[in-house]
Amino acid sequence: MTMPGAPHQVKIRLVEVRQHFRKITKRSRSFRETLRRLYRRVPILKEFEALKGVTFSVGAGETLGLIGRNGSGKSTILKIIARIFPPTAGTVEVNGPVSPLIELGAGFHLDLTGRENVILAGVILGFTRRQMEEKLDSILAFAGLEDFIDTPLRTYSSGMAARLGFAVATEVDPDILLVDEVLAVGDIGFQEKCLERMASFRQRGKTMVFVSHDMEQVRAVCNRVLLLHDGEVLAVGKPEEVIERYVALVRELGPDRPVRRLRQA
Repeated sequence: MTMPGAPHQVKIRLVEVRQHFRKITKRSRSFRETLRRLYRRVPILKEFEALKGVTFSVGAGETLGLIGRNGSGKSTILKIIARIFPPTAGTVEVNGPVSPLIELGAGFHLDLTGRENVILAGVILGFTRRQMEEKLDSILAFAGLEDFIDTPLRTYSSGMAARLGFAVATEVDPDILLVDEVLAVGDIGFQEKCLERMASFRQRGKTMVFVSHDMEQVRAVCNRVLLLHDGEVLAVGKPEEVIERYVALVRELGPDRPVRRLRQA
């Protein structure tokens, strides 16, 4: 599906993507209860569909915002694009190196120092140790962690780990940047630095997919916005129009009421 206003060169394309997961229907309180349920053939795992035929594309130099309530499928989409896991069905096309800012610091090792984690993260992204050592000064300058770089990560606050993760992911200069609630962690100064760096990425023609519950940040960062609900695309278009629909959706829905599909922009 070709989206209106998308640049000609497609960097990301999802076509009829579906994702199934299994979840525990009810946790047993004891091993005996688990055995009893197995003996009686009571289902322990239940399948649910996190994505239900999602189709969209992102062009070169574009920043697409993904918005929606918790559990709508936003983070699942980012993880599929980042190849953290394959989709259950559908096709995914990604053209260019990807740097995922998903669960900042999740790939770090608590017993390693900040310096060792920077090197390791870079190697995982395809860089050599020497290349990451050359980038180290600029990473530390951005993160503001010069005094802590040889300290084990377990001594870092969540904000410090987030600053280090963002600095590494953006310093490697990817073609495609995936951002999941990165600005929800850290102080105002850190958030402003993040926004400035993402603005620089846009000016240099980089492609971004941006997930946030902060609609002001979505307005500031994104060219287009896609609204998800219950694993489906409800609307896609100009940021202000789709954000208005999202706000109306949040006001309209009760906890278990069915969703009225919104016409795509």
